[in-house]
Amino acid sequence: MNAIPIKNNQTLKIQDIPVFPYEEFLELNTGMASDVYLHCVNYFGHLLDDHLRLYCCMADDTNGNILISSAVINPGSGLPIPSFTARHFAFHVFERELHENFGIQYTDHPWLKPLRYSHNRADLHSEIGNYPFYRIESEELHEVGVGPIHAGIIEPGHFRFICNGEQILHLEIQLGFQHRGIEQLFPEKKTLLQRNILAENIAGDTVIGHTVAFADLWESLCDFKAGDDILYARTIASELERIAIHTGDLSAICTDVAYQLGSAVFGRLRTPVINTFQVWCGNRLAKSLIRAGRNPYPVTPDIADALNRLFDAYEPDLNEMYQRMKTLPSVLARLERTGTVTQEQAERIGAVGPAARTSGLIRDIRWTHPYLRYGHIPHQPIVKHHGDVYSRTQIRKQEISQSIRYIRNLIGEIPGTGITNSELKAPMANAFVLSLTEGWRGEICHCAITDSAGDLILYKIKDPSLHNWTALALAVRNNDISDFPICNKSFNLSYCGHDL
Repeated sequence: MNAIPIKNNQTLKIQDIPVFPYEEFLELNTGMASDVYLHCVNYFGHLLDDHLRLYCCMADDTNGNILISSAVINPGSGLPIPSFTARHFAFHVFERELHENFGIQYTDHPWLKPLRYSHNRADLHSEIGNYPFYRIESEELHEVGVGPIHAGIIEPGHFRFICNGEQILHLEIQLGFQHRGIEQLFPEKKTLLQRNILAENIAGDTVIGHTVAFADLWESLCDFKAGDDILYARTIASELERIAIHTGDLSAICTDVAYQLGSAVFGRLRTPVINTFQVWCGNRLAKSLIRAGRNPYPVTPDIADALNRLFDAYEPDLNEMYQRMKTLPSVLARLERTGTVTQEQAERIGAVGPAARTSGLIRDIRWTHPYLRYGHIPHQPIVKHHGDVYSRTQIRKQEISQSIRYIRNLIGEIPGTGITNSELKAPMANAFVLSLTEGWRGEICHCAITDSAGDLILYKIKDPSLHNWTALALAVRNNDISDFPICNKSFNLSYCGHDL
């Protein structure tokens, strides 16, 4: 018996997912993870009475398959089980969540600490104020705590540094301060509009990335075939969101190295990009633009003209400002060889998105598991190999230029708005569905399970930040503590996308 292969945005019956004895389940998935071209996109549990069914979803980046397998365990037995993490560290976040939510004990998990402190955690005596930070006892070392209340406008998270003078030896990142219980709200809300709005609010800077994942998932569950007008609009919106956030990040990177001109110019350039969303759908963050089963704001000739005019004005200034920035010795001195993550580290922790691609690891759902119009562009990931802050700066600029090129090509062949889409049917009963998108931060995964009436009984979300916070902790090692802000901004990870 093998894992069952599906494609991105494919629905299958729960009964078709193979159930393995736990030991075989462990061997199967950790064995796959030893191949760099196979990685875990989601691993979670669904509680059924006193038993917990575990689902592991492994993406094969060579053929576009996602390999689904499951096992059933009894977490109430108190008997510990061997961990996936001891064999491949990339599973650590998934198993820490399983431990926190369901009380699963492991015999050999190397870092079994609370992940989120969610309201429905198994051990309510485990409180965020008593987080078990790693300690090194030494008279020569000292600890520095930052947050969870920050000086700037930023979400809450606590960073605990162990330093030798100015040099960082270890950073531990503690999150879990801002839960909305959003995964539990999806089954509770009964209208499609309510669920669509929930998806828009998973992470406020990734409205398109998460909402497309939800819309694609729901349409697969309801056997809806989206017409070209929907596919074009969503692809354009996805790339426009990438441009907007990457531009803002270039501004913030300049801010953190005290390059005021770059901060001001890149910040100014972000504004017309998000204002184009305002023209398109009435919201600068693109809320209301994506709706499952329909296209409320098609790409009209007027919108296409607005996009062309935007890029005609935007590109020359972007290129000139970036050229100045990358040739300024004082800027390069802060960016080059700062905050390095090696390819080996990226593979080991399961890094995704630009954080992986700057370390030479090709992780890009648009290329490996294409959706929307990405299989027709065709998309080619931009990859760097130094894994430092400068690489994470370079990839933003190059992805902006790539996204502009994609949008210009797409609006040159926009289909008419009179396309007839298929009917949005009732959701399939007793079904499992998985949707992957490539947000500007990286790989987003949404999974859902329905009951015998077709109602949602589980909705599972993974933001790319779940993987990449560990990359930040590794990046700052052996750097001066004064380099932490620029390292942090070069990843620009989501607190709320982690906490959910």
